[in-house]
Amino acid sequence: MIVLQNTVISDDVRDQFFVCNLEKCKGACCVEGDLGAPLEEDELAILEQSYEHVKPYMSAAGLKAVEEQGHYIKDWEGDYSTPTIGNRECAYAIYDENNMLKCAIEQAYYDGKISWKKPISCHLYPIRITKYDGFEALNYDRWGICSAACSFGQELGVRVYQFLKEPLILKYGETWYNELEQLVESEEKIK
Repeated sequence: MIVLQNTVISDDVRDQFFVCNLEKCKGACCVEGDLGAPLEEDELAILEQSYEHVKPYMSAAGLKAVEEQGHYIKDWEGDYSTPTIGNRECAYAIYDENNMLKCAIEQAYYDGKISWKKPISCHLYPIRITKYDGFEALNYDRWGICSAACSFGQELGVRVYQFLKEPLILKYGETWYNELEQLVESEEKIK
């Protein structure tokens, strides 16, 4: 494991290969699982403020889910997540012409309607963050639906932390990410 500032990073984040391959998985992470996308508390207000700009991109079923459940839900553990359509896909997920799932929030961002790209949990996937008193644990979430991403990452020689450079910098800052790279490089020299 790597200890960096107030984070503990699993070795898998450093060692495993990963590059999303939407052509293969069709955005399955937006539909599989038992909840919507995890949301941080500071994202709740951002989602509410962004909703009117995101709404035109959403499906009718997604709009109905938000109307019935709210912009977000609080689960049985007290954590927040996006609502889902029939306990399946995220209410903010949309299908494109190739039946690939994409994010209405992200589409609004790309069109310059909002300045928030998407929930950090989505942006950081396959890293999942667990918060503890005084530190956060960053773990690689292995999921069968991402097997194409693992082989694609291996083919390209891109590790999880490298693939997620942009969202890791967004979450922890450029100094943190540069320190992570230095730690990984120094560990590789020792091997």
